Amino acid sequence: MLRIRRFEQQALKYYNQGIMGGFLHLYNGQESVAVGTASLMNGHDEIITAYRDHGHALAVGMGMNECMAELFGKGTGCSKGKGGSMHFFAPDKHYWGGHGIVAGQTPLGLGLAFAIKYKQINGCAVAFLGDGAVNQGVFSECLNMAALWDLPIVYVIENNGYSMGTSLERSSAVNGSLAKRAEGFCVEWATCGGFDLYELRANLGAAMERARKESKPMVLEVSTYRYYGHSVADANAKKYRAPEEIELYKTDYDPITRWQNQLLKEKTVTQAQIEKIDDEAKAEAAAAAEFGIASPWPSEESIFEDIYHEVDHKTEAGQTGRFFFSE
Repeated sequence: MLRIRRFEQQALKYYNQGIMGGFLHLYNGQESVAVGTASLMNGHDEIITAYRDHGHALAVGMGMNECMAELFGKGTGCSKGKGGSMHFFAPDKHYWGGHGIVAGQTPLGLGLAFAIKYKQINGCAVAFLGDGAVNQGVFSECLNMAALWDLPIVYVIENNGYSMGTSLERSSAVNGSLAKRAEGFCVEWATCGGFDLYELRANLGAAMERARKESKPMVLEVSTYRYYGHSVADANAKKYRAPEEIELYKTDYDPITRWQNQLLKEKTVTQAQIEKIDDEAKAEAAAAAEFGIASPWPSEESIFEDIYHEVDHKTEAGQTGRFFFSE
């Protein structure tokens, strides 16, 4: 979690200086969700998420260099500098990336679950979405199909309380749990807190294991909070919620602080070890920024690479449909 936090703080520094372009959707405050999920993956599970994707990428093992270079738009980036903040991908790590269209990843995640079942793999798909994406029609279609076909997928709603610049109360007509909507499709659902790593892992682990063993879908709503706006470019970030609210979450609910205190209480680590880990994370993030800045821009010729035309017409994999899914 510390690596994610320090990575994003470095990115924010250069974004604010105008050195980094595009969008920047920060995950600060939600780190426990990505880390908790990655810690439960069994080597056959597949995950996919939306535009707030930095945390999931680092949690599954992507390197800071390739991620930071992507933010700078450089050719050494994980998407060769053509994806930016919202499009980190690492299929070799079972990470099918971030997607910028709200809820656009939910049917793709369903496709991953279908492939897992079709291939009789002992795994499940985990698709992350925000509280705003729940209101998109495609998510309802996904739940219907997941229930009809008994697909092994866990939809994790990272409910940070705000859909872009709109509070949950203003954006969702149904009061109470968002996950409860799954009842309308005969899909199991549950809620849990995302600030405590133990609580999160217990609930998410049970949902993932059920998906693997019984090939059943589930919706898990996780309470969490983001410290920054929808993106760094969210000019109204400080207008639709009180500063006191943000400080309250930083003080009382920060997942990193909570986890550190828990480990100290258990005498699993010492304060000196925590500080060492933090120092290493800061140094790694700073080095990644230097790598990104020094890296070359993508070549002009590369504009025509890695697009659908190439996949459909120039590669054998494009003809067989086996290009993206790992064996």
